[in-house]
Amino acid sequence: MKIRTLAVNGILAALYIAVSFFVQPFGFTNIQFRISEMFNHLVVFNKKYMFGIVIGVFLSNLLFSPLGVYDLIFGVSQSVIALLITITSTKFIQSIWLRMVFNTAVFTFTMFIIAYELNLVLKFPFFFTWFTVAVGEFVVMAVGAPVVYYLNKRIRFDQLMS
Repeated sequence: MKIRTLAVNGILAALYIAVSFFVQPFGFTNIQFRISEMFNHLVVFNKKYMFGIVIGVFLSNLLFSPLGVYDLIFGVSQSVIALLITITSTKFIQSIWLRMVFNTAVFTFTMFIIAYELNLVLKFPFFFTWFTVAVGEFVVMAVGAPVVYYLNKRIRFDQLMS
């Protein structure tokens, strides 16, 4: 891995952790609005952003999650699965906007993994919890898509990685 790629992913992971820290009270419950999830859209520009996102998720869950090891397993797995699906889809979806819409749908749908975790650990009702965490994820990803899109106009995420 090139130094630039490593550095950008380190910064991305740090940003993910910092933003997650500020949303702790409503980022780790059955109603999740983890603003840092908008960084998931970066993989539509370059798959190499996956490393920084996954490290950010892992460290945020390690540092802030009241569910401990469960969130390390389920939370990180959900992110990896959704990111890999989105990365695979970029071979078939050329438009950045359509990739972001697809990415939003994938992350929203795969929140069943988090709902299962919350059902397993905290005995929250599965389907209602899936609904609530999916709504939170959808809102963050839907609001985050135009933010990341317009940031890309200035920063050029597709060219930032070597």
